[in-house]
Amino acid sequence: MQITPISHQPNLPQPPVFETIAEERLHRKQRLAAAFRLFARYGFDEGVAGHITARDPEFLDRFWVNPFGMYFGQIRVSDLILVDDRGEVVEGDRPVNAAAFAIHSQVHTARPDIVAAAHAHSLYGKTWSSLGRLLAPLTQDACAFYQDHALFDDYTGVVLDLSEGQRIGETLGDRKAAILRNHGLLTVGHSIDEAAWWFITMDRCCQSQLLVEAAGNPVSIDPEIAKLTHSQVGTHYMGWFSFQSLYDKIVREEPDLLD
Repeated sequence: MQITPISHQPNLPQPPVFETIAEERLHRKQRLAAAFRLFARYGFDEGVAGHITARDPEFLDRFWVNPFGMYFGQIRVSDLILVDDRGEVVEGDRPVNAAAFAIHSQVHTARPDIVAAAHAHSLYGKTWSSLGRLLAPLTQDACAFYQDHALFDDYTGVVLDLSEGQRIGETLGDRKAAILRNHGLLTVGHSIDEAAWWFITMDRCCQSQLLVEAAGNPVSIDPEIAKLTHSQVGTHYMGWFSFQSLYDKIVREEPDLLD
C-alpha cells in the first residue's frame, strides 16, 4: 500500500503565497519576532548571545535580525533591524551583533536557497557541542537530522571574522543544521518557521541523547529506517508545518509581538 506524503494530504495548511513584496516582508518579520519570543520561552536566551536572521524578500543581500542586547522575550516586529552586506544597519536605530553578521552574512551567501538561519547558546545544544560529535538516529525526531547535519569541528573564540563565518557556511553545505563545536547549534530553512523549528527540535534531540547515554547504552535506528524516517519528518514542509501551532500559541498569548 502506498502512503500519501503528509504534505500532500488534503486540508492541511500550505506555506503562503504573497501578492506583494511588502506583504511578504511583513509576514517574515512577524514570524521572526514570534521565533524570538518562542526561543525565550524555551530558555534559549543567554545574555546577549544568539540571533535569528530572515533574508529580505526584495533586497536579497540584506537580512532582518534582532538588535544587539535586546531580550528575546520582548522583541516586537518594530524592533527588528535590517542589515546590509557590509554589516551596516539600514533600517532601525539599534546596533547589530558583530558575531551575528560574521556568521549569518556568510551562511546566507553560501546558501541562496535559504530564507532564515538560527543560532543560540541553548543549554543542551552547547553541552552536546562540546562532545564534538554528530547526533545519532536514536529517536524518530532525531531522524530529521540523519545525514542532514554537519560538525564544525573547530573553535577559535567568538566569531567576529568573516572568514570564520565563511568556513561555517562551507561546512554546513546543503544540510539543514550544523553543530558548532564548543559553541552551539545552527539551523537553516526555506522559511523562518522551518529554521526556528529545526533549532527547537534539535536542541531537544541533544537533550534526549545526553539523557539516554547517561542512563545506559542506547539502540540506534537501522540506517535504512532512519533514512526513510528522515524523508517523512525531515522535509522542508514538515519543518514549516511543525512551527504553525507554536506560532498560533505565542501570538495568542503575546499579541504585542506583532506591534
